[in-house]
Amino acid sequence: MDITEVPVSHDNKGKKKKNKKTKNTEGNGGADVVETKEDVKMEKSEAAESAFPPTFSVSEIKNKQRRHHMFLKFKLEKRKQKLQLKKKKKKERKALGDKAPPKEVPKTIENQRVYDETTVDPQDEEIAFDEGTDEFSAYFNGLTNPKVLITTSDRPRGRTVRFCEQLATVIPDAHVYYRRGLALKRVIPQCVARNFTYLMVINEDRKVPNGLVLCHLPNGPTAHFKISNARLRKEMKRRGKDPTLHSPEVILNNFTTRLGHSIGRMFAALFPQDPHFVGRQVATFHNQRDFVFFRFHRYIFKNEKKVGIQELGPRFTLKLRSLQKGTFDSKFGEYEWVLKRHEMDACRRKFQL
Repeated sequence: MDITEVPVSHDNKGKKKKNKKTKNTEGNGGADVVETKEDVKMEKSEAAESAFPPTFSVSEIKNKQRRHHMFLKFKLEKRKQKLQLKKKKKKERKALGDKAPPKEVPKTIENQRVYDETTVDPQDEEIAFDEGTDEFSAYFNGLTNPKVLITTSDRPRGRTVRFCEQLATVIPDAHVYYRRGLALKRVIPQCVARNFTYLMVINEDRKVPNGLVLCHLPNGPTAHFKISNARLRKEMKRRGKDPTLHSPEVILNNFTTRLGHSIGRMFAALFPQDPHFVGRQVATFHNQRDFVFFRFHRYIFKNEKKVGIQELGPRFTLKLRSLQKGTFDSKFGEYEWVLKRHEMDACRRKFQL
């Protein structure tokens, strides 16, 4: 077999080198080369953007840290846009002056509340008659002074005991006694014999207060609440000094239905009806979306327009579970109202209190 050698032409190599040199030397000292590279980068980025899905969301990012970073960046941009729009509307309203349109009322669950047939008017004659004949009328007429006994479930832990002690400093003429394994049916006659008007039982779960049984004596009614977000004075920031022995003022907010009106009067009957304004202490029961928020404050008038508020504690949130006629009876008691979560909580805009 004959092997023929193919001669390699040096002219081709030289031509290739010349072509490279001519590319590098074209234009003003290689400026065109830089422009072409930038153009290539722009084309690649445009192609990538066009290939990027339009329905892309942050949740599609698989890297957790990257996803969290992008989410924070998205929230920050959204907040900036909202502030810019708010400033723009404010400038437009200022420029228009009296001709500015009325401010838009934001839609909330409260102002979109479904009308309840049991909503009461405090000035109604029927409501006034019921208030004059119900179980709490003697307190509001000044014939009886409240006297409260506070106890716990069996073998309470330290947090529950401290919660009861601090609650006794909020309610005047309140006394704390340990349960000692006695059933409530045996405790109630002893309370009536000692002229107690209320029995308050604090239950606990996992060393945390989680339930409140409020029994009006001697003839009821009895309300059962769930306690959540209970915080003691030591756990609160910027709290004031311990409360004094003055009787506080009582504020009841948003108890509008027939059931809410009864619960509000039940809370008000815990306190004497002659508050000591010298102490400047206020106990607030604020109902919002069927959650009753309790706060205890001290106020001071700085001038004619400004008032300073200082929270004293403790604070907690109540959720009504049931309302029972008469005193506590778990087996044969007659219930006026019981919370049925799957039926009553189906509509978020319908409230019971």
